[in-house]
Amino acid sequence: MYEQVSHSLLNAILDDLKPEIRRQDLRHFYTRLGANFYAIYSLFFTLYGHREDFKPQMLRLVETMAKGYIDRSAELERIDIEREQDHNWFLSQKWVGMALYTNGFAENLADLVSKTAYFQELGINLVHIMPILMCPAGKSDGGYAVSDFRQIDDRLGDLSDLRRVAEEFRKRDILLVLDIVMNHTSDEHEWAKKASMGDGYYQDYYYVFDSREIPDMFEQTMPQIFPESAPGNFTWNAQMQKWVMTVFHDYQWDLNYTNPEVFIEMLDVILFWANQGVDILRLDAVAFLWKKIGSSCQNERNAHLILQLMKDCCQVTAPGVLFIAEAIVTPLEVIKYFGEDAIIAKECEIAYNATLMALLWDAIATQNTKLLYQGVKNLPAKLERATWLNYVRCHDDIGFGFDDNDIRAAGYDPYAHRQFLVDYFSGQFDASPARGMVFMRNETTGDARISGSLASLAGLEAGQKTNDQGLIDAAIKKILLLQSLILSFGGIPLLYNGDALGVVNDYSYQDDPSKSNDNRWIHRPKINWERAELRKKQGTSEYALFNAMRKMIAIRKETSSFADFNNREVVDVDNEHLLCFIRFNHLRASERVMIVANFDANPQYLDLYLLRNRGIDPFGQFIDLYSSRKPAQYDQRIVLQGFQFYWLTEI
Repeated sequence: MYEQVSHSLLNAILDDLKPEIRRQDLRHFYTRLGANFYAIYSLFFTLYGHREDFKPQMLRLVETMAKGYIDRSAELERIDIEREQDHNWFLSQKWVGMALYTNGFAENLADLVSKTAYFQELGINLVHIMPILMCPAGKSDGGYAVSDFRQIDDRLGDLSDLRRVAEEFRKRDILLVLDIVMNHTSDEHEWAKKASMGDGYYQDYYYVFDSREIPDMFEQTMPQIFPESAPGNFTWNAQMQKWVMTVFHDYQWDLNYTNPEVFIEMLDVILFWANQGVDILRLDAVAFLWKKIGSSCQNERNAHLILQLMKDCCQVTAPGVLFIAEAIVTPLEVIKYFGEDAIIAKECEIAYNATLMALLWDAIATQNTKLLYQGVKNLPAKLERATWLNYVRCHDDIGFGFDDNDIRAAGYDPYAHRQFLVDYFSGQFDASPARGMVFMRNETTGDARISGSLASLAGLEAGQKTNDQGLIDAAIKKILLLQSLILSFGGIPLLYNGDALGVVNDYSYQDDPSKSNDNRWIHRPKINWERAELRKKQGTSEYALFNAMRKMIAIRKETSSFADFNNREVVDVDNEHLLCFIRFNHLRASERVMIVANFDANPQYLDLYLLRNRGIDPFGQFIDLYSSRKPAQYDQRIVLQGFQFYWLTEI
């Protein structure tokens, strides 16, 4: 779009570019910059147009994008162009992901390269390597308190090791996902150190105050993220003799995005990692990017503008790179992180479907789908060029932040139901096989979250400890039931390291002083590769889980109806133990798969007559894609055994 004011400024900026930039071949860069400049200018003006240094900051912004483009390799530029030509490439059903800590999956980055064949054996082609950047020992927040945005933790390797990982992944058609912590730095970051020493330039990189007056105003409406271990949102810095905003922990200083210098610095960081071969950048804590007195300081309008601007700038320099929004907020809020455009995601192309994850665990605990159905039915429609990351477990805790209206619609009292879930998954409820731990209980509100591995929460740990084969078999069925829904729901399924092997809780974290006060480390184990060899031995739980998962993943990749084009229809089948939805090929609607999952331990039946208005023939014959068998069927009904699932197609 041509607009006189912005493009007059662009012409002036191009004239003022540094000679070393002007001399470069920037053909594709200039094309993309021209196409995106009006949006970039408008967003930058909205955020920073009131400042006297607006024009020089715009020049610096364009120079940062140009430098990122110049530093981009020919191979990465080729990938950019391919992805521009196939702009829906990431919506394909072929992508299946895994999240892992480098030193949980391998010894270090170099060792991870040697274990890449494991991903292909299972069918994984998207790997999220959890935070690997330099962090202070003992004050790392699991890697999210970064002290240098361009240096890798030397215990894991260095930049050359990461480049080798990226190169190996590209050879095998595996996407590399890496974290960028957007909201804060460690207090040991160079910027924070200079601020502490009294440098006003770097104090403006953070929210720094002389007295408690303004912090107290903020505190009136800001919730506490970690009320037990890190109460409050501000920390007194004795060296600086000032208060600094620290929403997460006292050693994590919140960045001040009202300062354009901060935005440009972080854009430079994003482009740096894009140029190391990262395909997808997971932007951490994006809901917190803008702070405003009188608000919760989450999900602010300007936080979205920052992400829109970041996306537009990245599309100029590295258009093949995608963003994941790490925003664990309500469904109505999380879809806003895709952007505002009716079709094209203008913020982040991918977002975590935390609501689905929590709803699935609710159905496991209750053995019914009342709340699951209610929540899935009310999940807002996503944009066309956007997708969910669907997962059963991740590195973090499980929160039960369902909509209270959905809980009431399912027939529960919100407070009592959440208490039941916490008791169930922490093993305090009678007959519960789950072995989780309560995380961050808020005694004031009664809220609490749950830590624990997928296998332990499903009952596998309890079964193995008591040598109860019935519990073991039930746990395996539950795990496969949950993963079958993640793989078929619509979006990119994301496994967590160890889930395909049935890895249970790791209690050794309690002996590590740097981890013992954070029980989330219980589900961040180090893989025992000798034990992992049991995936090749029949009769073991590792064999049952790994081979079932490998089979499901292979079938998913061949099933075009599982691509993500808003091609899912949730069906009410009048049975509170079943979840049923239909996936169809968005280009050929007659190609469809009916997914049915039984969350009860007892057999249940699906009444096909109720689906006659959905194009399903009650007298039709079906085959299950997973087992290649016909389901048990009689009198217009299909029978499902306890914790069984079907991926059904008509024959």
